[in-house]
Amino acid sequence: MAAYSARGVHGQVVHHLGARIVGGEFAEGDTLDVRALGEQLDVSLTVMRESLKVLAGKGLIDARQKRGTFVRARSAWNLLDPDVMRWRVVSGDSGQLLRDLADVRSIVEPAAARRAALRRTEADLAALDAALAAMAGARGDSAAATEADTAFHRALLAATGNELLSRLDLLLEPGLRERDRLVHAHPAAGDPVPSHRAVLDAVRDRDAARAELAMLDLLAKSAEDQGLLAAGDS
Repeated sequence: MAAYSARGVHGQVVHHLGARIVGGEFAEGDTLDVRALGEQLDVSLTVMRESLKVLAGKGLIDARQKRGTFVRARSAWNLLDPDVMRWRVVSGDSGQLLRDLADVRSIVEPAAARRAALRRTEADLAALDAALAAMAGARGDSAAATEADTAFHRALLAATGNELLSRLDLLLEPGLRERDRLVHAHPAAGDPVPSHRAVLDAVRDRDAARAELAMLDLLAKSAEDQGLLAAGDS
């Protein structure tokens, strides 16, 4: 899933309204006055309609005859959508998002590391090596560090040799990008390279038990970094 571009009037309207909905300015069930919002944002009804189609695709709104356009229940929102995740962060809901992400990762990634150690190919190792090298070279560049980190975890899922498991990157990556964007920008965040290298070394050695433990250690360090963010918000 790709984030929707914020370029141009259309993209700006999508992100403006999406952030207001996710942030709670428009509550579940609220009817949106499309014409009034268009006047408020100084855009045409055509731009408004196209923008609302994007938000409908993310599960945030719907439209019915006689009722008009309204905000859907949160249970209908696509919480895995990268824009919805970003809007949650912007609205101050990053703590819950990161806790949920950590919970999902604790279920998926240790098992994935174990399987990767048993099934990895030389091509998988090359992808993991490249991601780790990029991570090491990204010190001080939070955007580059985020790209390298997501590439490493994507390669690890692919190394399981399970096509369905490898596509869990669609679930994990948007949240991981938001998490990395926040953590890597924090001056006190720890160096991620050693913990990732420990996972890669175990996968390279085909040591499944060690790979699983190394991933558990990586996730524990990730939780420590997230604790820095929570402390900074308190």
